[in-house]
Amino acid sequence: MNKTIADIAQMAGVAKSTVSRFLNGGSVSENTRQKIERIIKQYNYVPNTFARSLKAKKTSIIGTVVPRLDSYATSQTLIGIDEELRGLQYQMLIANTSQDMQREIDAIYDFARQKVSGIILLAAEITDAHLKAIEDIQIPVLLVGQQHELLHSLIHNDDQAGYVMGKHVIERGHRDIVYLGVSERDQAVGIHRKRGFQRAVAECSDCKVRYYETSFKMSEAVVTAQTILEASMPTLIVAATDNIAMGVMKTAFSLNISIPQHLSVTGFGDYDITEMIHPTLTTVKYHYLQAGMLAAAHISQLVEGQSVRQKTILDVELISRESVDKI
Repeated sequence: MNKTIADIAQMAGVAKSTVSRFLNGGSVSENTRQKIERIIKQYNYVPNTFARSLKAKKTSIIGTVVPRLDSYATSQTLIGIDEELRGLQYQMLIANTSQDMQREIDAIYDFARQKVSGIILLAAEITDAHLKAIEDIQIPVLLVGQQHELLHSLIHNDDQAGYVMGKHVIERGHRDIVYLGVSERDQAVGIHRKRGFQRAVAECSDCKVRYYETSFKMSEAVVTAQTILEASMPTLIVAATDNIAMGVMKTAFSLNISIPQHLSVTGFGDYDITEMIHPTLTTVKYHYLQAGMLAAAHISQLVEGQSVRQKTILDVELISRESVDKI
């Protein structure tokens, strides 16, 4: 049975508060320190960091709020955060909101009640309710994947991603194009990524582009793609994410449409699977793992009161593969 602070205190002949003070780096006599250390070593006692943090003035816990766990981008970002935080002697708590905005707000307040040192927030949009919660809790918050002028933000260069993809498909000769995006409530993907693409096609005098929306779910992209392809056949569909692109490819295969011979498809993200499927997917690589590691470094610096750049932008990289034909 694991020993508790009360057990350690009883064996050492001291008060629980003395053991707690020792574990939190407070001052105790040399004799008491030696007794507590000897007992901790004898019983391999591991302090409950979470429980200690509830009473400590400063904790070693960082809260991370994510919109969903079944996402390659989220999982890779979380891996990066966790790896870096461990090296910085912090622990991570995760709150999954299942893309429910009220649960995001609740998670911010919940983390504050748990006395985390800082919060990393992966949100689709930042509302007045988010800003009020962040102001109320008075804890450092870092926004990842989106940007807001009032918050420290770490973002991928979505505008540039859309632009380089647009230039690439135009250079491949495509002029009849469908852009399958998402709601503009998600500013990074729904607005900035699309605007970058629009900026590229605006430089092409004879491009015809139709714009549609779907959700981030592959299953919904399948349905939307079927409506598009049954109405009119473009030469290319630019999907706002790799998940959406794979939904488009699934629909194309079910309709006996060959990729890329009859339809070219692109995505954004460079998920691991995009290099394994056939044909391999042309996409834009996002450095999610690096983003997570940098986010962890930045939140720890904010917690320590150090200066952090208000907005950090990560580069993206075009990955040209088999799913885009040259016309």
